[in-house]
Amino acid sequence: MAIAGIARSFAGRAFKLRLPFRRRSKPKTQDPSPETTTHGGGGLKSSKEEEFRQVFRYFDANNDGKISAEELSAYFASTGDTVSLEEAEKIIREFSNDGAEESLLLEFGEFVRMMELRDAEDDKVLRQAFEVYVVEKDGGCITPEGLRQVLRRLGDVKSHQECEAMIRVFDLDGNGVLDFHEFHKMMT
Repeated sequence: MAIAGIARSFAGRAFKLRLPFRRRSKPKTQDPSPETTTHGGGGLKSSKEEEFRQVFRYFDANNDGKISAEELSAYFASTGDTVSLEEAEKIIREFSNDGAEESLLLEFGEFVRMMELRDAEDDKVLRQAFEVYVVEKDGGCITPEGLRQVLRRLGDVKSHQECEAMIRVFDLDGNGVLDFHEFHKMMT
């Protein structure tokens, strides 16, 4: 499926949701989409939606409520990554609802779909990485001993105590191991 390929390509490009330090001021009167916009019928009103709106506004350099291939390519350039105009057009084509070859514009709802797919792909990759470190499969957590074994296989020899200290930094519930939620927080 072409969308999955684009998503993997997109995820592989370390797509950044963070805005560069330089912020542009936008007129308050023009919003790329109404505040009542929902996605999937679930009323996505949340901090995640607001984060998407903020990023969408940054992408939308001309304030027309849509992201063009040029704007998408320019955004990547501003983050230090390179996406050709052709790649940006391909990404927009994959997520555009209207399918019109000549429009090549991404609206807010389509942008949200694209970002959610990217997030799902990122979670899948993180889950696979997490599983590498889970030595005791029935436990479902990264233990200090499991971490030590994996690091040793990678050529980084650590003591059990060093691995305990590494885990302690991200062990949110203080149980001495990392579950997927804690691993996700550590990696993001």
